[in-house]
Amino acid sequence: MQLRISHTTDYAYDGGAVTSYNEARLTPLTSPEQIVVHTRLDIAPTPWTHTYRDYFGTLVTAFEVLDPHDTLSVHAHATVHTNRTAMPSPIMGWDDLTRREVADGLTEYLARSPIVAPPPEFAAVVQGIRAKASCPRDAAVDVCAAVHAELEYLPGATGVHTTAAEAWDQRAGVCQDMSHLAIGGLRSLGIPARYVSGYFHPRAEAAIGETVHGESHAWVEWWDDGWHGFDITNDQPIGDRHVVIASGRDYTDVRPLSGIFSGASTSRLDVAVEVTRLA
Repeated sequence: MQLRISHTTDYAYDGGAVTSYNEARLTPLTSPEQIVVHTRLDIAPTPWTHTYRDYFGTLVTAFEVLDPHDTLSVHAHATVHTNRTAMPSPIMGWDDLTRREVADGLTEYLARSPIVAPPPEFAAVVQGIRAKASCPRDAAVDVCAAVHAELEYLPGATGVHTTAAEAWDQRAGVCQDMSHLAIGGLRSLGIPARYVSGYFHPRAEAAIGETVHGESHAWVEWWDDGWHGFDITNDQPIGDRHVVIASGRDYTDVRPLSGIFSGASTSRLDVAVEVTRLA
């Protein structure tokens, strides 16, 4: 599938900003299953920019606007060709997780930071899954299914700083919360897991040339002698309708836009994402 993505973010500063310093993680990743055909990032007012790849391999555009401005607009364009294979049969056994190349080599994907730490009730659910699972892959799929079954997808129920435990307690959240909860559960079993950000075309039988409303999306990947992904929100493995932007330990590693500004007291944010199937 070939997808064109348009992601526009507009900030309006009450009273105007004197300066702003930002980082954008909005450029899709090129991989064996995803080829970036075209990408462009338009920013207004015109800033000073610098690009680099962060520790996790994400392309980051750092930019500074050093003149007074009332608004800031960031428009990311991308055309991406996806060709993903089906999830393979399980490869690793439970004993394989203790090997040094896994336990030490992927240690950052095993830490249970406060944002992903599973609450006791969910941790008990995960341990029950572990007792019945013959291998880590089966446990990972069942953990994702448990999160999907228990959490209602409810936009506005949580914020970017909501923890997995808080989302579990209220049994509601969005893709970010579901991913954090599953990541914490998987890590509690010794399964390396990471947070992935990107986009998802919402229509399985999308018409070529039709533009639909989209949004930034998130899902989880676990290690089974390679990274394998699952979209908990939509209860399905990652496929050709998914476009990867970034991966990291949790949301704080992959924020689409982050930064600071001075001079204004508050800012207002508007985000619009459009996805078009081209082939």
